[in-house]
Amino acid sequence: MERKNNMMFSKGNYINLFDSNEYILYNSDTFETLKSFKSNFFDLIVSSPPYNIGKEYERKVSIEKYLLSQREVIKELVRILSEKGSLCWQVGNYVDNGEVFPLDIFYYNIFKEMKLKLRNRIIWRFGHGLHAKNRFSGRYETILWFTKGDEYIFNLDDVRIPSKYPGKRHFKGPNKGKLSGNPKGKNPSDVWDILIQDWDNLIWEIPNVKANHPEKTEHPCQFPVELVERCILALTNKNSWILDPYSGVGSTIIAALIL
Repeated sequence: MERKNNMMFSKGNYINLFDSNEYILYNSDTFETLKSFKSNFFDLIVSSPPYNIGKEYERKVSIEKYLLSQREVIKELVRILSEKGSLCWQVGNYVDNGEVFPLDIFYYNIFKEMKLKLRNRIIWRFGHGLHAKNRFSGRYETILWFTKGDEYIFNLDDVRIPSKYPGKRHFKGPNKGKLSGNPKGKNPSDVWDILIQDWDNLIWEIPNVKANHPEKTEHPCQFPVELVERCILALTNKNSWILDPYSGVGSTIIAALIL
């Protein structure tokens, strides 16, 4: 698999570059460039890697060779992730001769080998996509959220959504009369069905970037900005550095700059 891709970082003298820039986009071999960065630097690594399905930016190989190559990349990502940092890995399925291989299941074992801890397996559901003929049409992908340790950045208040019954109170027991929910709102859960720029729903409803989507470019598998925004809000602090090793059209950079 070819690993050359746009990357949200620079090669070489990273200390001076990161001190003087808001973002850095570097076009290079992912694996080789990752090796040039110091350990424990990024507070958030978020990306959607190639799925090994033969898109124009990758060369399809066996699932075994694909995972072996990705394992080497992940090893470097874990090394440069800060001790309080998070790694969010968004993947779908690899399909070979009609057989589905759920990539998140394969990737989970690799991350566990690297001693990372899974905090959520987030389901991203979308309403549109390719129609299957010999199986049910796929309408979701997953985000594996791992942390390096038990003390990690998690700003839940920054991503809370309105409660369904905001004024509801306990009607009996020691908390009788007190609000039964957090007055700042509720936890958005691990099923994301995000409407564009609308976080006032229990489920996140983010459409995939297809056809007439306002973010659509020529990239065949584009990562929606809305999908990464909540990760940035919840899993970083102001001035944290974020890395996307497969940044494609730069959706992660855009989300980071917006926020």
